[in-house]
Amino acid sequence: MPAAIELADVFRAAGSAYRAGGAGHLNLAALKVMAAVEQCRTASLGGHVEGCDACGHLRVAYNSCRNRHCPRCQGAAARDCLTAREADLLPVGYFHVVFTLPAEIAAIAFQNKAAVYDLLFRAASATMTRIAADPKHLGARIGLTAVLHTWGSAMTHHPHLHMIVPGGGLSPDGTRWVASRPAFLLPVRVLGMLFRRLFLEGLAALHEAGTLAFFGTLAPLSDAKAFVRALAPVRGKRWVVYAKPPFAGPKAVLAYLSRYTHRVAISSRRILAFDGKNVSFRVKDYRRAEGGQGRVMTLSATEFIRRFLVHVLPRGFHRIRHYGFLAGSNRKAGLAHIRAILGTPPPPRSTDPEPDTRAAATDVRAPCPRCGGPMTIVGSFAGWYQPRGPPFSPAPNRACTP
Repeated sequence: MPAAIELADVFRAAGSAYRAGGAGHLNLAALKVMAAVEQCRTASLGGHVEGCDACGHLRVAYNSCRNRHCPRCQGAAARDCLTAREADLLPVGYFHVVFTLPAEIAAIAFQNKAAVYDLLFRAASATMTRIAADPKHLGARIGLTAVLHTWGSAMTHHPHLHMIVPGGGLSPDGTRWVASRPAFLLPVRVLGMLFRRLFLEGLAALHEAGTLAFFGTLAPLSDAKAFVRALAPVRGKRWVVYAKPPFAGPKAVLAYLSRYTHRVAISSRRILAFDGKNVSFRVKDYRRAEGGQGRVMTLSATEFIRRFLVHVLPRGFHRIRHYGFLAGSNRKAGLAHIRAILGTPPPPRSTDPEPDTRAAATDVRAPCPRCGGPMTIVGSFAGWYQPRGPPFSPAPNRACTP
């Protein structure tokens, strides 16, 4: 059932005023996301007409924007990802590891998203693969999938990586599987120390190369000495790396992937109320003793939109990346080799044709509201063309595929 209040409702009601107030300060990526969310599943994007095979009832369905920041469009994308990754699962335990940047670094990351987020991926993945390859720990070549999240529950800027890691890896010679302990993968304190060193070394290299830009209160950090002084406190503090207990079987891994890989800063299900000026939504308060207890936060519509747009990623930036034996064009062959070592049969091959990713968002159709029968597409129409009703006949030169 669709949410009573959606993110698009807030954008359509308060987006124009927000754009006017931020004229000259909003970047093109944020403006594109706002436009996509506002137009998603409206006549401006065109659509198609569905007909019931049983009773002939007609229903108009508008096209999705397919923007990766739109909460409406991520369900179909998550389903596609789930189908693709199901064949990659191995019959071993899987761990959930989280790498988090300190608040002092997060402020720098906000003004240098592409460079610092990419460094976060490189430092965290190198940390995992190096410690895992060390004979003192696992002594194996592991594989992992990393997903970037940049938000906290209240949509504040909180960049961190979620990793899904099989509980083991290939031996250095590639002939046997080295399994981790059932409830322990790698020591988090060792991971945190190496992660801190690799990240700070990489950040210093970016500064020396002139890649980083600083504005506002961070402008003094353009000076090399000021930059070193600003990072002094984080060099001595503990960087948080958190390893959760292993998942309870492959289905739990798939459920996690479907929830996390295509999550956006806020889902419409968390929005509780919107009166045209203020937005109330559910958040988790991790500082309470109960841990993650829910409460309600209310923000002005402009502040709500501002917080959401903080998490717009640079164009072309990949927020899901694979490493180790899960990376590269040899992934399928490598997984087949591991299954042969473990003595498990290969996953069943799908007989379905390769899915059309453009049609995926509209491929799952609700049944007929009158009789519950299946609905099929009987026609399509271009943007801004509104079908008048049955009998439907696409207008000349306006018909298009969704």
